[in-house]
Amino acid sequence: MANTRSAIKTASQSERRRHRNRAVRSKVRSTVKTARAALVEKTAAVAESVAEAIRVLDKAVTKGVIHRNTAARKKSALARRLAAAGR
Repeated sequence: MANTRSAIKTASQSERRRHRNRAVRSKVRSTVKTARAALVEKTAAVAESVAEAIRVLDKAVTKGVIHRNTAARKKSALARRLAAAGR
């Protein structure tokens, strides 16, 4: 357990960041999963779901939750699948 005031504050900040990061990471995973499912099912809103996933990935990078290269890799994979689907 934290003993000093600064350690208590750091622990509190870390807890807040952990909750925020977890929520953002969950949002990224669910939107990417939705976009991949739309690509497999070839639904009408494929381009919109891919665009939404890319937007969420970019926001996660801005917030420092995921690394920019990880986001670039995921965005590239989605773009490749979208192009292969012919949309």
